[in-house]
Amino acid sequence: MLAPREARADLPPIPPIVQRDHGWNTVSNITMMVSAGTVFLMPRVYYSDPESTVGWKARWHFSVLAPAMSMTALTLLIDGPIRNAIKSTRPGCTIDQTLDAYPNAECESFGGPSTQAYAAWGSTGIGLSVFLVDTIKYSSGKFNVPYFIGMFAVPFTASMIASVGRGVAPGTTTEYENGGQIVAGALTGFGTGLILGLGYSFFQRPNCGYGNNVFCW
Repeated sequence: MLAPREARADLPPIPPIVQRDHGWNTVSNITMMVSAGTVFLMPRVYYSDPESTVGWKARWHFSVLAPAMSMTALTLLIDGPIRNAIKSTRPGCTIDQTLDAYPNAECESFGGPSTQAYAAWGSTGIGLSVFLVDTIKYSSGKFNVPYFIGMFAVPFTASMIASVGRGVAPGTTTEYENGGQIVAGALTGFGTGLILGLGYSFFQRPNCGYGNNVFCW
């Protein structure tokens, strides 16, 4: 009872430097994960033409972790060291505000290249290149509609929504990233994804070799 107590006043919360729409931030994050998840959870689909096993086959490859982890590492590199080196501020923020901003100020990180656009379009690039290699090289040009939807149509749509979500500013709010930052993330991500997908699909055939296993190690 005799222990001294510290007197402190209840201070009002510090308002953010810039108001941004958190709903669109959530949308862009979710669609980024949809783009990546669809591509990396989709099985490799190919047309097998030997007489005994003719028809479409679907195989899940654990080796897909190679491009998935590579894309994750590159996304983290974009989100940290590269953006901090470029120092492209978010709309409504200055460099000083970004370097000295308090938590939840909406200026506490740099905005370009856009991480969400990079990851979403990178996954789309991987999906497109894998789909093209599997279709042209391993399926002799035979087109599979569900495979196209899973590997490109869904990731492409999710990437578009993720990109739009980063640049939307409804009401009196300010967008998370400007057009240049979003385009920079999308183009570099898509190009990186194409390269990773081509390398992976050329070295890893869609079938499991001998046997009729659905999961390939």
